[in-house]
Amino acid sequence: MNIDFSALAQKYNTPLYLYDFDYIAKRYQELKEAFSGQKSLISYAVKANSNIFVIRHLAQMGAGADCVSIGEVRRALAAGVKRYKIIFSGVGKRDEEIREALQSDILMLNLESEAEMKRVELVAKELGKEARISIRVNPNIDPKTHPYISTGLHENKFGVEIDVAKRMYIYAKKSPHLNPVGVHFHIGSQLTELDPIKEACGIVADLVRNLKALEIEIKFFDVGGGLGVTYESETTISAEAYADVVIEAARGLDVTLLCEPGRYLTANAGYLLTKVLYEKGNGGRRFVIVDAAMNDLIRPSLYDAYHKIEVADSADTKKEEMTAADIVGPVCESGDFFGKNVMLPPLGHDALVVIYSAGAYGFSMSSNYNTRGRAAEVALVNGEDHLIRKREQFEDIVALELACESGWQRSK
Repeated sequence: MNIDFSALAQKYNTPLYLYDFDYIAKRYQELKEAFSGQKSLISYAVKANSNIFVIRHLAQMGAGADCVSIGEVRRALAAGVKRYKIIFSGVGKRDEEIREALQSDILMLNLESEAEMKRVELVAKELGKEARISIRVNPNIDPKTHPYISTGLHENKFGVEIDVAKRMYIYAKKSPHLNPVGVHFHIGSQLTELDPIKEACGIVADLVRNLKALEIEIKFFDVGGGLGVTYESETTISAEAYADVVIEAARGLDVTLLCEPGRYLTANAGYLLTKVLYEKGNGGRRFVIVDAAMNDLIRPSLYDAYHKIEVADSADTKKEEMTAADIVGPVCESGDFFGKNVMLPPLGHDALVVIYSAGAYGFSMSSNYNTRGRAAEVALVNGEDHLIRKREQFEDIVALELACESGWQRSK
């Protein structure tokens, strides 16, 4: 898609998130087609980009939703995701969240510990219901990714070991209030090597075969998400290669293959637009100060993540005019940066900068730090732009505080 960044920045102001919905649809269809001929369900990982319009766009193509909070479950339902396509995952679930999920009759709750299983059983008993569950297995596979987004090793907080999982399945099989229908694993995010996925699939598929021998019939083989994307020069895994590995591992099992892509669908569909406020030099170092900040996109600060950064409409820039610069924001933290030693031409006030691959874990991880309103979000569909979240104003940020003012005054 040929995007007129300058026109959109002028129309909606900055900082501004843009999402190419046509790209998202293309990525979804590629993954769906890779599993053609198999019973399969693609459940979008809502945490990657939780805008209701993004979720709805995928739901209209048949996607389910992988949710890690009851708020995300509510978002999925509000966006039109079918109840029987929603999974509620996450390490810690409050009793009231479990209760609401069971009452909402979603596909299943994904459990991460024996203690959590006992809480789900208790809540289901109180409601007089049978809870459909899956159990997240930790296969102890090194995903070869950033340690903060690795989830499949014993040192990570996620899932249970194979022997613990077996014990949980046997317990659930005997319980009148638990129905073990699925198995789940997710070894990490931004995976760019196929071998760890293949190894994990094999380990978990063997578990399913062992469970079948115990007359525990697993219906959903959930391989999680984590497919990597290109931020800089990464060699990524094709949808076909990924699907082939999963299909081969589950050969002979009567299961629905389930995957939970998030970043894969949305990362490279997104752009963050920001304007230059001014430049400064400090001890020979060049800083380009922009109006977006780490509260808008925290990945560079949190993971030292790379995002391609360019000046909009810079086709006429001569190479000799480019010098290294740090692109930084107004937030009062040294970690408030988007890129370091980025080659850029001299930039004046209001020059427009584009930060690429910002569609996943961008807005969804943004905050109001320094009392900064969160950015507006715009969808690009068939060449047309649509506002899908208004820019946050100061009144929005303080509304919940000011709502307490009358009670505060009475107490004084």
